[in-house]
Amino acid sequence: MDNPLLDLTGLPHFQSIRAEHVEPALDTVLAWNRAARERLFATERPLTWGQTIDPLEALDERLARLWSPVAHLHAVRDEDTLRAAYNASLPKLSAYHTEVAQDERVYRAYRHVAQSPDARLLTPAQHRILEQALRDFRLAGADLDQARKARFKDIQQQISLLTSQFEQNVLDATRGWDLVLTDERDLSGLPESLRALARDTAERDGRSGWRFTLDAPSYIPFMTYADNRDLRRQMYVAYVTRASGEGPNAGRWDNGVLLPQILALRQEAARLLGFENYAQESLATKMARTEDRVLGFLNDLASRSRPAALREFAELEDFASALGRDTLEAWDVAYYSEKLRVERYAFSEEEVRAYFPEPRVIKGMFEVVRRLYGVTIREVDGVEVWHPDVRFYEIRDESGAVRGRFYTDLYARPDKRGGAWMDECIVRKRDNGGVQVPVAYLTCNFARPVGGKPSLLSHDEVTTLFHEFGHGLHHMLTLVDYPGAAGINGVEWDAVELPSQFMENWCWQQEALAVIAGHYATDEHLPSALFEKMRAARNFQSAMQMVRQLEFGLFDMRVHAEYDGGGEAAIQKILDDVRHQVAVIVPPAFNRFQNSFTHIFSGGYAAGYYSYKWAEVLSADAFSKFEERGIFDPATGREFLHHILEQGGAREPMELFVGFRGREPSIDPLLRHNGLAP
Repeated sequence: MDNPLLDLTGLPHFQSIRAEHVEPALDTVLAWNRAARERLFATERPLTWGQTIDPLEALDERLARLWSPVAHLHAVRDEDTLRAAYNASLPKLSAYHTEVAQDERVYRAYRHVAQSPDARLLTPAQHRILEQALRDFRLAGADLDQARKARFKDIQQQISLLTSQFEQNVLDATRGWDLVLTDERDLSGLPESLRALARDTAERDGRSGWRFTLDAPSYIPFMTYADNRDLRRQMYVAYVTRASGEGPNAGRWDNGVLLPQILALRQEAARLLGFENYAQESLATKMARTEDRVLGFLNDLASRSRPAALREFAELEDFASALGRDTLEAWDVAYYSEKLRVERYAFSEEEVRAYFPEPRVIKGMFEVVRRLYGVTIREVDGVEVWHPDVRFYEIRDESGAVRGRFYTDLYARPDKRGGAWMDECIVRKRDNGGVQVPVAYLTCNFARPVGGKPSLLSHDEVTTLFHEFGHGLHHMLTLVDYPGAAGINGVEWDAVELPSQFMENWCWQQEALAVIAGHYATDEHLPSALFEKMRAARNFQSAMQMVRQLEFGLFDMRVHAEYDGGGEAAIQKILDDVRHQVAVIVPPAFNRFQNSFTHIFSGGYAAGYYSYKWAEVLSADAFSKFEERGIFDPATGREFLHHILEQGGAREPMELFVGFRGREPSIDPLLRHNGLAP
């Protein structure tokens, strides 16, 4: 059978890929790679970069190239047959990666090249690839005896399946509940944009009235604006009990049974490798390196921000009390916060949305990066895509050379994973055929256009878009020619958020908003008076938001350091302890936030969620250089391009940061940007 997944010469053939192609293609490429590895070591040859490492790296890149469109379709076009094929493939992938990592011949080859006298001739990127590969071999059990290797391999396969099931349970639980209203009186307080979305969502589902879901574009504004408190409570309960033994779908898609298994297996694998716990294993690949340093960092931020957060919450309670709400419950916080913000700053998010139509924001974002880095972006037609909403673009540098290409998929759909992310489609590399241009996926979940209007973004959604595009630029603007260190590859996890969080800053600059924002009906610029209100409100409840993120980071680090059995109750106790330490809003007992915490239980952030705040220190300090020189200063923009974006993972992130900033990072700009310091 012709298999579109096996054509690795260009962009993926998304319109031709079917579920039945997945396993045969994976089996074929795994067989190719195994045969190529055997041929590589079947004859005596010099153990050099060109003769050994380069061919081995090419095998990794070929497999990644095959799997990328499969994993992407699983995230953006989830369907039963594709899900089954994806799940059936995960053990094969896990087994292969563990097999390579435990192949003594491969380990010996990397070690020999790294220790060879000729290693001094290698580039910094090649040195980093060797150094990180040797570390990863050890973390994959290369130094274990055969019995422990076999157990380690089995553990990795189990974790792969369990974490995939965790994510699928969250998706199913999110899709498995809705609120359909037929009485217009129940819509009191809801903005017209949300009503139109709910009406459109109901029609698409063949129902009358207004349909509200647990997807972010529906759930967040409902909780923010709905006057009906009982309905807010219904939405809240359904949302915070997703994939748990509580709430309206109690016991269905229950991740509570998976959490202890995932944690226990991670701890067992870490101990096989000689670590005390999984947190130590995770930090072996990060800038922070030790639990104490991470916990010290998070606790320091908590001590600086919690007093302000308590004051902010007390203000909110007083405000709600004055409006007749004596007891402020979790489902009241967003609603009364918005009313307080409107009273204090005299504008609403809906007023702001009118100035951020998605097409204008996209065009403006491209103009921002042109001014900063000298690159131009244009849409390309005729490319195969997985949905009619998807667009495809290419980036050219000042010489006219194509530096990168990317897909955008911006609107929420029932079969699409929630959230926003950037992922690799194709990574940059150089070989005899020239340079392989990197390609990225840029995925968001905004409300789709309805009622003849474009999709109108909240300011938070604009910053989300800029954030993910920052990741994309890191991937696409690299000049590193080796996949293992090109773009985001080889970048420590707690540094990889630097380019993304860095890009968010331009969403708060009036000079940038002049090109990003324009009224959807009149194209009028964002009024200065409205912008001043937005800027005044920028740090509204910023301390409450800070401690919320610190709660996530502390729970993540502690549960991966401390969990040693005890099931759901032990996990809940750790979370409760963290909340007692830092939270100002203690959720109700039925809240099961952890059951849908995909970042750490099915994503890449296990014992690494702190990296958002860690990288925020780097990004705030990096942006302070633009504050000193001008936010569109071309020389400073090119310095960031050359020192950070083009370097990818070729050097230590601290070395790159110092090269750009001239010194190590300071926490002061982060505190200042969050209103926690002058």
